[in-house]
Amino acid sequence: MLDIPLPVRVHVDALIAAQNDMGVCDAIEQKAPNGKLAVMSAPHVPKVAGIDPVVPAPAHTVAPQSSTAAPSAPPAGAVTVIQDRLATWVSDLTTLHELTERLVRTGTLDEALHELLSAGAALVGARRGLIVLEPADGLGPVSTVGLGLAHADLGHIETVPRSSTSYGRILDGLETLTENGRPSEIAHPDLLGEKSLDPRHREVAARLGYAASYALPLATEESGRVGAAVWLYDEPAEPGERARHLAGLYARYAAEHLARLLELERSRTRVATITEGLLPGRLPRVPGVRLAVRHHTGPRGGSDWYDALPLPEGALGLAVGSVSGSGPSALAAMGRLRASLRAYAVMEGEDPVAVLSDLELLLRLTEPARSATALFAYCEPALHKIVLAGAGHSPPLLVGERRTEYVETSLSAPLGMLACWEAPSVEFTPDPGETVLLYTDGLLRRTGDPMDRAFARLHAAAASVPKTVRDDPGAIADHVLATMLPEGHDTSDPAEDIVLLAARFD
Repeated sequence: MLDIPLPVRVHVDALIAAQNDMGVCDAIEQKAPNGKLAVMSAPHVPKVAGIDPVVPAPAHTVAPQSSTAAPSAPPAGAVTVIQDRLATWVSDLTTLHELTERLVRTGTLDEALHELLSAGAALVGARRGLIVLEPADGLGPVSTVGLGLAHADLGHIETVPRSSTSYGRILDGLETLTENGRPSEIAHPDLLGEKSLDPRHREVAARLGYAASYALPLATEESGRVGAAVWLYDEPAEPGERARHLAGLYARYAAEHLARLLELERSRTRVATITEGLLPGRLPRVPGVRLAVRHHTGPRGGSDWYDALPLPEGALGLAVGSVSGSGPSALAAMGRLRASLRAYAVMEGEDPVAVLSDLELLLRLTEPARSATALFAYCEPALHKIVLAGAGHSPPLLVGERRTEYVETSLSAPLGMLACWEAPSVEFTPDPGETVLLYTDGLLRRTGDPMDRAFARLHAAAASVPKTVRDDPGAIADHVLATMLPEGHDTSDPAEDIVLLAARFD
């Protein structure tokens, strides 16, 4: 990662002068009294980090030294300086390796931005800072993340005219890359001492208590600029040459990582948008029943679905299902399957077995390589009557004040895997005030437990719903999710979709 040439040479005069050039030794030379080069007899320095510091002996074109003259040797201080410089290289390489290892373990844009801020602050010796994520292509997302700055502090900084801020000049293209391709830095070692500083910028800096800043662009060759990072100092200061070099190298690597995460975030957003478009925009209002749904799509998701549609004579059709596979193809198959089920439900919804039988035939003829699970329930709220059938799907859960139990359904293989399917439907009657929970297997898999234990956890979560919220299907669904997944929806197996449909019968 460091642009260090393999031949390592040190000029003795430069070493004695102790020039601070990031530890890079340009030449190893020693001048004899007569001005000619002499062979160095210094001990060999061990090879470090893949760099061979051993200096080859010069070609035998040098006039031999007088036999009476003592062998020439480099000053003792030169070897010490070389070893110190090599130790500096190793330290820098180790630091960059550790920081980039921590950065690459981040899986989301927000995590990566916070890690970049904290690591950069350690490199340049700052305590606070901010990153403005603003991709040059204008496709977003756009966000600002702070380190040691509250949300109100970031708001104050955003009131400064953009052309007066370091990140604004970088993002607006007023600063470019240097000739060697390194990021063009913007350093203000004494902001309050600059006479040309914008008055609003001076006011905000005084209010927030920072007196200097150091900024770097976050850019890649392919994506262009993706953002800018600014670190703030409490007192007039600026990073040294070594710190700037390390921060520049780290920023270049971090920009590549951010560009990858940015594209991944955009893909997830597109998938989630399409998924939501294929599912019901709102739940229907049917007298005698109240509905609520919770749907969380995994990063590769889109295969789990639900539906609720009003049917003739005040009836209601409820359905949940899952399509095998993931990605755009599974998403498209999910949309086709749900649309087909709606059509069959309108024509023959009172017979859930017929609905799923038609769906099975359609899937077998149109997509023979794909399987799916589905559960369809025909509800008559006025009679408190539900008739349902399932194909390879988990049974519903009935939740009430006096009972919490799974509805016994007939066993059946998933759709697309049946030679002849004649599994009968089941009929049950929920009492007034009871809620029926329909869900997909993703809810069970996200727990990370075996299926039998996951079913037990779901039963316990539903049974523990407080009496004060049992009349609200949305609150029941939230309680079940929070109890099943106490650490959030992105734990254990976040690739699984979650569908939880609650229907409370009045």
